[in-house]
Amino acid sequence: EGEHDLAAFLRACFNGEGAASGSLSPRHCQAFSIVFQLLNIVEENTANQVRRGSEHPSRRESEPGSWLYNLQDLRQRGFDESAVRQALERMSVEPVLTAHPTEAKRATVLEHHRAIYLLLVERDSRLFTDVELAIFRRRLKAALERLWRTGEIYLARPDVESEVRNTLYYLRSVFPDVVELLDLRFQQSWRAVFATAPPRLPQVRFGDWAGGDRDGHPLVTPEVTGLTLGLLREGALSVLRERLKQVGARLSLERPSGWRSILVEERIRELSAFVGEASQGILSRNTREPWRQLVNLMLLRLERANGGDTPPGGYASAPGLIEDLEVLEASLHQAGAVHIAEMDVRPLVAQARVLGFQLATLDIRQDSTYHDRAIAGLLRASGASRFDYPNWSEDEKLDFLNRELQTPRPFTAPHMRLSDEAAHVVALFQLLRGHLTRYGPEGIGPLIVSMTRSVTDLLAVYLLAREGGLLTETPEGLACELPVTPLFETIEALEHSREILDAFLRHPFTGRTLGYLQRRDKRAAREMVVMLGYSDSNKDGGILASHWALRQAQSGMAELARECGVRLSFFHGRGGTIGRGAGPTHAFLESLPAGSLMGRMRVTEQGEVIAQKYANRVTATYHLERLLAGVARTTLLHESGGGAPHPLERLWPAVVERSVRAYRDLVDSDGFLPFFLQATPIDVIEQTRIGSRPSRRGPKEALADLRAIPWVFSWSQARFHLPGWYGVGTALDWLRNEHPSGWGALREQVSTWPYLTYLLHNVEASLMMADAGLMQSYASLVTDQELRQRVMDDILREYRHAQTLIDELFGGPAAARRPRLAQAIRLRECALKPLHAEQVRLLAEWRKEPTAEKLQTLLLTVNAIAMGQKMTG
Repeated sequence: EGEHDLAAFLRACFNGEGAASGSLSPRHCQAFSIVFQLLNIVEENTANQVRRGSEHPSRRESEPGSWLYNLQDLRQRGFDESAVRQALERMSVEPVLTAHPTEAKRATVLEHHRAIYLLLVERDSRLFTDVELAIFRRRLKAALERLWRTGEIYLARPDVESEVRNTLYYLRSVFPDVVELLDLRFQQSWRAVFATAPPRLPQVRFGDWAGGDRDGHPLVTPEVTGLTLGLLREGALSVLRERLKQVGARLSLERPSGWRSILVEERIRELSAFVGEASQGILSRNTREPWRQLVNLMLLRLERANGGDTPPGGYASAPGLIEDLEVLEASLHQAGAVHIAEMDVRPLVAQARVLGFQLATLDIRQDSTYHDRAIAGLLRASGASRFDYPNWSEDEKLDFLNRELQTPRPFTAPHMRLSDEAAHVVALFQLLRGHLTRYGPEGIGPLIVSMTRSVTDLLAVYLLAREGGLLTETPEGLACELPVTPLFETIEALEHSREILDAFLRHPFTGRTLGYLQRRDKRAAREMVVMLGYSDSNKDGGILASHWALRQAQSGMAELARECGVRLSFFHGRGGTIGRGAGPTHAFLESLPAGSLMGRMRVTEQGEVIAQKYANRVTATYHLERLLAGVARTTLLHESGGGAPHPLERLWPAVVERSVRAYRDLVDSDGFLPFFLQATPIDVIEQTRIGSRPSRRGPKEALADLRAIPWVFSWSQARFHLPGWYGVGTALDWLRNEHPSGWGALREQVSTWPYLTYLLHNVEASLMMADAGLMQSYASLVTDQELRQRVMDDILREYRHAQTLIDELFGGPAAARRPRLAQAIRLRECALKPLHAEQVRLLAEWRKEPTAEKLQTLLLTVNAIAMGQKMTG
């Protein structure tokens, strides 16, 4: 009812022929949201079609960022096939899927999106008769009707189990096919560039935070973590069984007359001995089809793969399966069945190497202050006279930890009553101990310490591991069975990261642990992972300071690791918005400091980014290919030297200092917090049910306690996009006026320094998405007129400075230089304006008279604006 009028209204809005007069109904808001979603789907499909067109034989240039592009570039730079092959064999890339609360779309809505996307792909990929086209249109209308009649917003917060199952969907249903296509594209590109048999696809694994990340999240209990580990294992074995059955069904090859394969026959004998009597039934069938017999024996071993409870002949771990698959592949090559080996078996080898028996490694993350309270709880339970551990000085903590880490004796006995924090940590570590005993280390990621500020924050985890049974005795002394990873998040922590890591690496307990892990996992060197936080450092000091502190920290820690003989890799905690570290992958990799990327990288894929990148096979392959190929290229460039500082590096720290001062002057100014709380829809965003995690670290209404995601989300909804640019205008203005020669050098050389080009292009994108008129509209909600005027004067002055100076720096208006981004923004702008107007009107009413009905409509506006901007927090 009224849908034709609604459609006409939407058409007028998108054509810029009129805006809303009066208020928008909830159906208007939902309709806007759906149209934005459809526009995003069409753009995704179009981008994929354009990329396919760029790979047409008639095109001489390959798609930037692809395997073909990067391999060609490396060859042109003088890297021979052997050097590239060796580098790829050392590589390890791990995208880590997180449950950050930034995905505003319900899982059901995402499923409808995927169905519509697949229909568009089908329409582009085949010819239709008139009858088929009519049927297709009916199917598309049905898909659209389902989307229209589905509720847009979460009525209740998703529980952690739902988030776990959402992650499992990608790991089970998307990535296996993506890995196959990724490997095929890699093989094709390798042959085109080097004309030799390609090596294995560089090692890629997936990580998972859903069910393991408990930082400020009381609902992630040890029981949830145990459930998650079980689901990851069950999912991996299920996928591999199904894929192996498919391979077996295809391998109906008869053994050629007079031909024997010693390789296959020996492996069949070995597997038959492993599984015992059960092999007799397998060997009595398909007597002239040895490859199928081998696959059936492998299936039996896979069905018996149950870790510590493995019946005779079952696979204990994924490497055993991979070894058998490689024998199968090699024997087919020997028999001349090359295409079958490469198209049927090699993809399964790649999938087994990626998925293992756990689908993904589950990281365990907790805040350092939580660990402090857990130790206090253990001290209290043990009867210690002094148990206020969080209040001890750093020296007192270090002396205490050094003493305690020399003995395997725990503080407590099983019958003792523990504090909530101590009980949680001990139960969690005991659970991990059980998994290690039954299945080995596969599937458990590092113990990540968020808000790491000192070496005792890291050593404390070793002490807690002792209570949970995670220590082991080595010839050199006690060691931990799981690696501990610092997470440096604030500007101050990043500035001290080298000295903290130095103290940690040189500590005897860490030395023993890294040595133990090297031997256990058969690694070529001692390895260490350090995680870097992009969100809190930005919230702390602004975008220029955040990126500079991250760069300096990576350079310093990479140099330290080389001195210590440790292979260091960085785990980049990038979010989905520029204010939280987002940006084009290939440009991000090129921007990394020399020597910081040595073949191994982890990177978070958060919230809405997961669906944007990985919901569809072709798009997912595109993003993973650019990550792997980019890491390969950057690694070889870093290893080959060329790390001389760019001339602008001497100039940049002073610019950063001016930006920090401007940013802190704003956020520390009198009344800024009330301004933020009133000029943005933060109070509505805190009512959303997007994720299971609370929006604040504590109960206080203070900026320090507000998480980075709602901070960025609020500014983006109100079209300030402030975390992506504030402080840049003042800093560049200072340089131009006070150091004209430095400004001239910056203008001449900015495009020759990938770090700065990447950073300022991201700043520019944030400025393009911001809107001064809408900022003023949201600022009208601030009741104190003097405060509103004062803060807005600062914000608008900074905004205009940044716009003008970046245009001057790059030689022209952003819209002319970046027409595709400008067009994407313009396409949505006319339709976003009425939504923003409705949100401002409703915010004013709801704050005076809060009702459930007004809140529901406000939540719909939040959702629709997020869809229109393709971002949340």
